[in-house]
Amino acid sequence: MRIRDFVPSDALRLVEILKANQQYGHPELDGPEAMMRVRECKAAEFLVAEEDFQVVGFIRGVYDGSRAIIHIASVHPDYQRQGIGRALTGAIARRFKERGASSLAVTVPGEVDFWKKMGFRQTTRIMFAYPIDEVIQCAQQGGDKVQGE
Repeated sequence: MRIRDFVPSDALRLVEILKANQQYGHPELDGPEAMMRVRECKAAEFLVAEEDFQVVGFIRGVYDGSRAIIHIASVHPDYQRQGIGRALTGAIARRFKERGASSLAVTVPGEVDFWKKMGFRQTTRIMFAYPIDEVIQCAQQGGDKVQGE
């Protein structure tokens, strides 16, 4: 197995992997155009795993100068339980540590047991705002929720 940086030609294969894992609900967040924006972001790390010259998984996250966070990870179902997710997690953790991170969080839904085995502790609070326009609208209106809770 080889772990390397994402390149644009990986995008369509990564979409296939996301679809195979039912993780492709929002193309504007995880589709090819988003992948290109992540690739250009200096705060981001975006790694892929290859097996026999075929992309079989990926992981991406950001380091803001203080905290590091993994936002998405996915391994093709045919290659799961072979240590690829573990290797990707270790590789991105090392990258973040080299950049100065002393902690790492993960927002990835799904296999909680995997993340616990990797040393993460589950917390009870995380909140998302999607689409972001709702946050902007609430801020303009003094913080009152715009749509029903």
